[in-house]
Amino acid sequence: MISDIVDWLSCPHCATALIVEESSGVRLLCEEGHAFDVARPGYVSLLAGGGVPGTADTAEMVAERAAFLGAGHYDGIADLIADLAADAADGAADDDSCVLDLGAGTGYYLARVLDRVDRPGIALDVSKHAARLAAKAHPRIGAVVADAWAGLPVRGRAASVLLNVFAPRNPREMRRVLRPSGRAIVVVPEPDHLRELIAEYGLMAVDDRKPQRLREQFADRFEVESEHPCKTVLSLSADEVSRLIGMGPNAWHERAEEVRSGGAATVSVRAYVLSPR
Repeated sequence: MISDIVDWLSCPHCATALIVEESSGVRLLCEEGHAFDVARPGYVSLLAGGGVPGTADTAEMVAERAAFLGAGHYDGIADLIADLAADAADGAADDDSCVLDLGAGTGYYLARVLDRVDRPGIALDVSKHAARLAAKAHPRIGAVVADAWAGLPVRGRAASVLLNVFAPRNPREMRRVLRPSGRAIVVVPEPDHLRELIAEYGLMAVDDRKPQRLREQFADRFEVESEHPCKTVLSLSADEVSRLIGMGPNAWHERAEEVRSGGAATVSVRAYVLSPR
């Protein structure tokens, strides 16, 4: 709920603290007078510009993702993230912190983490459609619409665990909101991820240099503490293949409609545990 996470949020306009005000509907107020209404589904938009960027996931993409993840196809990835997050939380200096998911989508991975980590969770995503589902994914999740490329509406050193799963990465802001004793868990696809579907449908391939580029991206602010590969082969129906294509960036190319049959799909990702420099 928003009230559970408000202490770690900040105004996107002036960076001052926010409080919950309930006299005429639920909204967040800052000391400079900026106000943000909490939507009926339970999320709040803290986009500084007021409008959602064109890259936000659509309602259709979010629905496809919810259906695919709900079927358990990525449970192995979620379990790995939850294990790493639990280890990171155990090593944190104190309990006065939150778990922050940057690019949280439907809240699927964050909810799995909160089942293991007894702290509030902030689900940040630029899509209001994703935030609507994330707000209901777990009782301790507060969902916020925000842009990863802008300054995050989160107070400095708020998080002891920061998740970033298949999502845009902003190392400067990630370092600012993470506690010195905290850990960031970044999950990215490997070059052979979904290789069968890439060959069959001409989907976007993963750059072979992705591991090197990730290390370079974080080098000034984080150190790679450990790496954890996760690989499996799924057997999917045609509908499931269509959902898998339709829930990600390939959906912008409308290739999900071209699915002809089911088949095998290699799921290959790597989770990086990063410690702040």
